Amino acid sequence: MKAVRKSLPVFLLGALVLLLSGCSNTAPITSDSPGIWDHFFVYPFSWLIQNVASVTDGNYGLAIVIMTLLIRTLLLPLMMKQMKSGASMRKLQPEIDKLKRKYSNSNQDPKQAQKMQMEMMELYKTSGVNPMAGCLPALVQMPILMAFYFAIRRTPEIADHSFMWFNLGHADPFYILPLLAAATTFFQTMLSTKMTPAMGANNMKIFYYMMPIMIFMAGMNLPAALPLYWVVGGVFSLVQTYFLNKVYHLPLTPSTSTK
Repeated sequence: MKAVRKSLPVFLLGALVLLLSGCSNTAPITSDSPGIWDHFFVYPFSWLIQNVASVTDGNYGLAIVIMTLLIRTLLLPLMMKQMKSGASMRKLQPEIDKLKRKYSNSNQDPKQAQKMQMEMMELYKTSGVNPMAGCLPALVQMPILMAFYFAIRRTPEIADHSFMWFNLGHADPFYILPLLAAATTFFQTMLSTKMTPAMGANNMKIFYYMMPIMIFMAGMNLPAALPLYWVVGGVFSLVQTYFLNKVYHLPLTPSTSTK
């Protein structure tokens, strides 16, 4: 279980790399697009974007903003569950640290490691905490957000429209959107890191620097509609994380955790 939790960020990073690298189908999405993913996931979002755009007088940029905010709002209960799980785990951290000190040689002694795992599972059980509960909401959100991403990328009508200073179908000529997307990603990662126990925060340092760089480099070359989506989603996530942190009383400084 510990290995799964540690490998989850690596999996998410790998998925993001594939997503941003353009290693995906970019053909226009239609109701006749074959495959379960295209037909039942991507196309419905494309259909919704077009219908919202029809309500906003053909303003596809505004339609993307509205859809992004709507989807993020609908996913809010999952994020609340994830934050609640994080708050419960944080309360248990002192007890977990005691077990780590009690079995300080568990890395060299398999018997100690087994005893520590058994006592840790008993601690989770008696406390009513599921250590994997925080991972499930993230995994559920991923296909929804990815489907919306591909819907934006593969809806041909979007490329023919402009919004504010940029054409939705071309890269932002002034790199303003990529910079904003990178900035929101940086601050969001920083905020998440500050609410993570010190040991977990150290493990996330690579995301602290790498993700904004990846977002910026991708945003420089992708159609502006995509970094627009990242900026709106990033700002929403920042506000969401800040206020949920207040609700669940998660301090904005990483707690000390023994290694």
